[in-house]
Amino acid sequence: MVATGIRQSGMALLEALIGILIFSIGILALVAMQAASINAAADAQYRVEAVNAANQILGHMWMSVDRTSPATAQASLLAFEHQTTGAPNECNFTGAAGASPAVTAWTNLLNTGKADGSGTKPLLPGSSAEMQQIDIDTGVSNRVTITVCWRAPGDAAPHRHTVVAYVN
Repeated sequence: MVATGIRQSGMALLEALIGILIFSIGILALVAMQAASINAAADAQYRVEAVNAANQILGHMWMSVDRTSPATAQASLLAFEHQTTGAPNECNFTGAAGASPAVTAWTNLLNTGKADGSGTKPLLPGSSAEMQQIDIDTGVSNRVTITVCWRAPGDAAPHRHTVVAYVN
């Protein structure tokens, strides 16, 4: 049995506080989604830059290969090799740097933002010459594997984009 003479007070205040709490949680969720979308947009931009950079050096290779004979084609193609050994999963490549001035300009562009190496804003954040690889296998139809790596601020592991093409 409910007593009719007892008045309840403060229910409107309690309902208002619960409403404000729910609204605040919603606003925090929107802020978190905005931060996630900014990170995704930055990551997409870096991936586009990596694709463009790999296509740029690949196009230069296609245009520069001396196709006088199969032997000269292979020899001119091998001049583009860069950092052909190392640990691909960690993007920690070793080996000789590319002999071609085009490879030097390409790694400078990725790492400093300018082909001559004088830039201070890298095309890809956290990249270095040791994080880029051009591997050429002349025994398998002149297969060219280009790996572009970078590490965005706050990333624990590097990102990697690999292009495989055949230059004949």
